[in-house]
Amino acid sequence: MNEKIHVKTKINDNDVEFLCEARQSLLEVLRDVLDMTGTKEGCNDGNCGACTVILDGQIVDSCLVLAVEVSGKTITTIEGIAGVDKLHPIQQAFLEQAALQCGICTPGFIVASKALLDREPNVSEGRIRHWLAGNLCRCTGYDKIVRAVMAAQENTK
Repeated sequence: MNEKIHVKTKINDNDVEFLCEARQSLLEVLRDVLDMTGTKEGCNDGNCGACTVILDGQIVDSCLVLAVEVSGKTITTIEGIAGVDKLHPIQQAFLEQAALQCGICTPGFIVASKALLDREPNVSEGRIRHWLAGNLCRCTGYDKIVRAVMAAQENTK
């Protein structure tokens, strides 16, 4: 009784088609059907932000979006952030500022940070902290992450 639904979408500037069950989350499809494992599963209930993706210009927790809902939409995952031959300035800043440790939260923070800097290229520390409040990190203490986003905004202008 697991009828599959055909979905057409755009992921990281590529036209993508997949089959999924009506109950499957976007996170599950990204990781298990499309083998895009950069997006991480943390809590699977929308509380940690590890699975953050950009869906039609808005950040969302992919664990809370049904895969069938993305038909005809545009998605950016962590795999779509870097250029072909170099890291995105946000990724480079995360490395230079040592803003990552275990790595579970890192893709979500990078995707959310990119969405912020795409909208607001000159943001304050307070705005960064507020924007990233939906992403949890149990390792870094957040200061290095905020410093990385602040450093990245100088290189994304």
